[in-house]
Amino acid sequence: MKILVTGGCGYKGSVLVPKLLEKGYSVRVVDIMWFGNFLRPHASLEIVHADIRFPQQIWVQDVDAIIHLASVANDPCSDLAPKLTWEISALATMQLADLAAKCGVKQVIYASSGSVYGVSDELHVTEETALNPISEYNKTKMVAERVLLSYEKEFALQIVRPATVCGYSPRMRLDVSVNMMVMQALTKHVMTVFGGAQTRPNIHIDDITDLYLFLLAHPEIRGIYNAGFENLSILNIAERVADHVSAEIKITESNDPRSYRLDSKKLLQTGFQPKKKVENAIYEIIQRFRAGELREEDRWYNIRTMKSAKVCV
Repeated sequence: MKILVTGGCGYKGSVLVPKLLEKGYSVRVVDIMWFGNFLRPHASLEIVHADIRFPQQIWVQDVDAIIHLASVANDPCSDLAPKLTWEISALATMQLADLAAKCGVKQVIYASSGSVYGVSDELHVTEETALNPISEYNKTKMVAERVLLSYEKEFALQIVRPATVCGYSPRMRLDVSVNMMVMQALTKHVMTVFGGAQTRPNIHIDDITDLYLFLLAHPEIRGIYNAGFENLSILNIAERVADHVSAEIKITESNDPRSYRLDSKKLLQTGFQPKKKVENAIYEIIQRFRAGELREEDRWYNIRTMKSAKVCV
């Protein structure tokens, strides 16, 4: 069975692709590689260095399923390059879906985002909660979902709305809340918390990648699914990090009002069960750092890499 993974060289892809190969899948990765390639060579792995904005039919001709991860990730990067964000996250998704339908791809798994809910005071944000996207990133994810839903009769469609992902990846990201605070604590012994009261859902990178594997094995499970299992305030995350690393918590004002609690009961009812928590991510990052396998570097911050590469057109 051959799987196309778009954005497969990214933060999640660098954990997912080795798992797919270990399961015996043949994998084709398409990635523009703004952030490099950390995938090891494998007999069943093909890597295509290409721009998702210009999809080629050859990418999907012999593919059974697509795991669509490619996007301009997070709000700051999307705000830096809004036109590019719409082209990659929305327009390219439409083009890819059209090719998938024409070439007989049987299954598409789409990595949307829990942030499509925007600001919500509801105690339980379910898949039925109204969407309230407030940034370019959120809006393009919502539009991409709706585009894909128009193709749901053409292939088995599974849309995942993940919480903020945390934990170690060979293509690390230090611009997501848990990872960022652990690195601040380790290198500066001070964690800067913007606001602190906002509640955000979290999911370990091993759980989100295992979820993609689970859905791939169960194409009969269709529809939209939240994927977040720990709803924590930003301040609470900092306090958990401080339990492992001696560091001061510095609270400052925030201009980011996003606050929501993901309810993932629908996903749990499918039989999927998470195995890790935020505590695991904190511990694993600390261990990698102390072993000399992870350092504070600009390349682990998407916005810094995009600015330095002038990726804004």
